[in-house]
Amino acid sequence: QDPGFASQALISKKLNDYRKVSPAGAKPDSSPKGPRGLGIRAEFLKQTGTSAPRSPRQDVAVTKDESSSQKAPWGINIMKKNKKSAPRAFGVRLEDCQPAPDNKNVPLIVEACCRVVEDRGLEYMGIYRVPGNNAVVSSLQEQLNKGATEINLQDERWQDLNVISSLLKSFFRKLPEPLFTDDKYNDFIEANRIEDASERMRTLRKLIRDLPGHYYETLKFLVGHLKTIADHSEKNKMEPRNLALVFGPTLVRTSEDNMTDMVTHMPDRYKIVETLIQHSDWFFSDKEDKGEKVRLSCG
Repeated sequence: QDPGFASQALISKKLNDYRKVSPAGAKPDSSPKGPRGLGIRAEFLKQTGTSAPRSPRQDVAVTKDESSSQKAPWGINIMKKNKKSAPRAFGVRLEDCQPAPDNKNVPLIVEACCRVVEDRGLEYMGIYRVPGNNAVVSSLQEQLNKGATEINLQDERWQDLNVISSLLKSFFRKLPEPLFTDDKYNDFIEANRIEDASERMRTLRKLIRDLPGHYYETLKFLVGHLKTIADHSEKNKMEPRNLALVFGPTLVRTSEDNMTDMVTHMPDRYKIVETLIQHSDWFFSDKEDKGEKVRLSCG
């Protein structure tokens, strides 16, 4: 037989068989929705235990749907985990720091460092003046920046007072918004230069009271701690003036400190911190009846 004739006959037979099976005028579904619809239907049949013949295109569609359903919960879990993670400790704004359990406006790291120093370092000579080991300080910073919600004070790194004092200074040095805030920095410098002692004190007090909540509470906590250190200066040799030399440039600054400000304002920075330590009770007290006493002592 002629091979060409046989092939033509076979094709004709297939076409006739197809016309007998298919409804009149029906055409294969060539729309883009076809594969997706088949995939959903096949998946439904699979779940209900009904078997149905599948084409390769159906398999692809089902696999895609199954893959999506598996990935969705994983993605949600990761998002939830990120939301619950503790904030960093260094280089973030005060209001974004992990809060202390007893005062939500004071960072946990500040409270922890001050408590360690007060517990073991009140009579430690030169506390805050002697720097700690840079490598150990850096390792603690890295650990705290991973979002630790608790601090293990039994860690041997927390036993070195110089490391802890350096850690506290580093925290305030790395604040993107300084403790005295950028918008009030110049006001504090000008207030410190007021000649009349009583007016200078009242102006400084008002500026402090106008600080945002987290900044006021953290400054109050820190100055109270430094006052406690100064009260033991007979042993530790850290009088208010010495503490001011250490903390003045760290606390009283702008976020983009320039060399001119550092040179011309340095005496003011020292004096502001020294004044706060010397009269911490009056600056952070709600009572106004101490004004006369402070005015006389500053004159």
